[in-house]
Amino acid sequence: MDKLILVNENDEVLGHEDKESCHRKPTKRHRAFSVFILNSQGQMLIHKRNRSKKTWPGFWSNACCSHPRKGEGLSEATQRRLLEELGFTCPLEGLFRFEYSADYDDEWGENEIDYVFLGIFDGDVKPDYNEIEEWLFIFQEELMKDIEHNQEKYTPWFKKALPRVINHIKLKSGTLPMSGCAV
Repeated sequence: MDKLILVNENDEVLGHEDKESCHRKPTKRHRAFSVFILNSQGQMLIHKRNRSKKTWPGFWSNACCSHPRKGEGLSEATQRRLLEELGFTCPLEGLFRFEYSADYDDEWGENEIDYVFLGIFDGDVKPDYNEIEEWLFIFQEELMKDIEHNQEKYTPWFKKALPRVINHIKLKSGTLPMSGCAV
């Protein structure tokens, strides 16, 4: 069973707990990450979570989101999950971190300090269908319009992080590395 990293409000390690215990109410604050992927045309990779997930099944979210395990750094964890969930790795830029909590239902929820990363990838996506039901690359403007009209289709962490990610993309306007991705 995965041991997640319990943290305080300053992201200082308090201990470790299994994944299910961290997400069962009352939730425990733990470290997490969200990876956003663009292709060279500026489209964003999003995915629909598998319906077997305990939290937010069938909801659309960013390319990859998960947790570093006990003894694992964020860089190592992000690359591990990209490969496991989407079948590729690529260089990632750390953007920011934020804290949020959200209730899925009466039993499950989130309570995370979430580190956000951004990368560019143009190769083949090979999703693990145990994690991901569907995936697509979508233009950012189209995505923002859909979220505005269909907020209930998207995960809470994705909706919270997306405006800052898009702002970062606009400020950087094309200065991200365009090569070095591995399949």
